Formats: sequence, C-alpha cells, structure tokens
Amino acid sequence: MSGALAAAPVLVTGGSGYIAGFLIRRLLDAGATVHTTVRRRASEAPLRALLAAQGAEPGERLRVFEADLTADAGWAAAAAGCALVAHVASPLPRGVPRHADELVVPARDGALRVLRAARDAGARRVVMTSSVAAIAYGRGRGEHRFTEADWTDTAAPGLTPYILSKTLAERAARDWVAAEGGGLEFCTINPSVVLGPVWSGDYSASVVLVKLLLEGRIAACPDIGFGVVDVRDVAALHEQALTAPGLAGERFIASGRFFKLIEIAEVLRAGLGAQAARVPTRTLPDWMMRLAAPFSAVARAAATELGSVRHQDASHARRVLGWQTRREEDSILDCARSLLEQGLIRP
Repeated sequence: MSGALAAAPVLVTGGSGYIAGFLIRRLLDAGATVHTTVRRRASEAPLRALLAAQGAEPGERLRVFEADLTADAGWAAAAAGCALVAHVASPLPRGVPRHADELVVPARDGALRVLRAARDAGARRVVMTSSVAAIAYGRGRGEHRFTEADWTDTAAPGLTPYILSKTLAERAARDWVAAEGGGLEFCTINPSVVLGPVWSGDYSASVVLVKLLLEGRIAACPDIGFGVVDVRDVAALHEQALTAPGLAGERFIASGRFFKLIEIAEVLRAGLGAQAARVPTRTLPDWMMRLAAPFSAVARAAATELGSVRHQDASHARRVLGWQTRREEDSILDCARSLLEQGLIRP
C-alpha cells in the first residue's frame, strides 16, 4: 500500500454511486481505511453487501456517514481525519429535469460543501469527478478535438442541465480553491460515458444507454455519439490521482475513442448474438429527431448534438500518470452481459 493511502482515511463521497463503488473497492483492496457518504442511512447495508459480494471485506475499515449535497449536515464528520478526498458524488438523473437549477445548484453547492469540509479537516488533496461535459460541448456539427485546455461554452444554445451542472460546478470549485483553499491541492477527472460491469440495479445514467438498446426501446439510432471509458479504468485513474505527487490544478480527461450510437449497437449485435435481437440496426434521419424535439426533452437534448463528433484526448493522463485502459468494445459488452446476467433487461 502506498504511504499516502496508509497515512490517514480517504473520503469518497457518494459511496452508493457507480464510479464510487469501484473506487472504494480498489482502496479497500489496497489496505486503505475509507470514509464514504450516502444520502440515506438505509443505503449502508446494501453498499456493504455489494462490496462483500465483489470480494472486498470492508469491516471496520469502511465508515459510512449520512450526508447530502444539498445540506451542510454530516460533511464535517465524514471528512474528519481524512488527508485525501475523492469527491465523486453528483446528481445524475435518468431523465432530463425541467429546470437546469435542479442539477446545477446541488452539483455546484455540493462541491463547495465538500471542499470546505476537506479544507477545515486539514485534508491535503481533493480529486473531483467532473466530466467531459465540462469540456467538449456546445460546438455543433462537425469533427472536433478536445484536450484539458478546453471548456464547454455555457452560452451555447441547447445545452442540457447535466452539461451545465458539470461545467459550472467544476468552474466554481476551481474558483473557490484559488480564493479560499489555502494549501489544499485540487484536481479533476473528466470521464466520458462510463460503461463496464454493473453490480446491481443501482447503476448510472450512462448504463441506461446500453439498457435501452438491448430492450429495443431505441428503434433507430440518431446521429449522436460519445467517448466510451470503463468504470474500472476510471476508478484506477482516481486512485492514481489521489496518490501521485504534484497534481495541484491538474485536469485529466478519462475517455476512450468516440462511438456513434449505431456503432455501439453494432458492437452489441456482434458480441451478443441472439441476446441482442432487439438492438436497432438502422439510423434515424436528422429531420425526424428535429421533428420530435419540441415534444420531448430527450429528443431536444439529442438534437443539439446531431452530427457532432467529439474526440477527447486522454494522452495527458497516460503521460503524467501512466494510465492504461481496456478496449472500449470489451467495456460495452461487459456492461451488456452484466445487465443480462442480473435480469435487469425488460423482457
């Protein structure tokens, strides 16, 4: 175990979340003591059971605290004694909220609550899970290439509440650290669409994309796409960012290659055979998506990204941290197979 992990507990916020669960398991396997937060105390027992089922025996090395991004209570206790903090918790709905503030306010204010608690507890570093949503959106049609130097243009029309929340929360966090952080080191991990195996029915909105394709609930694929990255690789990058020296102010894209939605569908059909019988084989004309946009928040959000190809360059993480990733096709198929094995696909 690295000295940084052995020295003091590590706080991982949002312990019942998709990325956080894999990160907690990695830290426990490395011998660390972990503090984590859940919104409701009732989530502790299922979290411990899931970790145990995956081969991690948390015991007393995992302490669970009740804390919510929208309130101050619980954060000081969760951060007490922690030298390292991974702020992974963030609101991520499975639908499109009516108002952007439903996501922006808890994401931004929650990040500031965690940062204040970390600073006041004497923590040395906070690694925040942001997103490529804060980097690569608002450019419109065409092929675009992005690095950590880029930011999503929040003035661009049609941005979803999720994209706005991630962008504004990261900017607010960086501004706060510069003004009030003292000696607190801060960096961000910016993942693309996170896939890979799921442990239970409590999975992220990214996984819903694969679920909808398998269930045939997307009859034809609109001309949109995403970078794909594996949840196990994202968790590994968080661990590296917690322990590597000299990362104050850093930003790391966590993404593999960009897939159009129809390409993800093709991976599923090629890898799953009859189990992918309902996965669409056709693309949806742009005019049909635009026709649906006035009547559907999901279609409206998708229509703003039609024809956009966003290459998100993760070479910085590979160069600075030696980060390595598995094949995107494997992540897509591992996600699909785990959904099928656990009976999470509607008949």
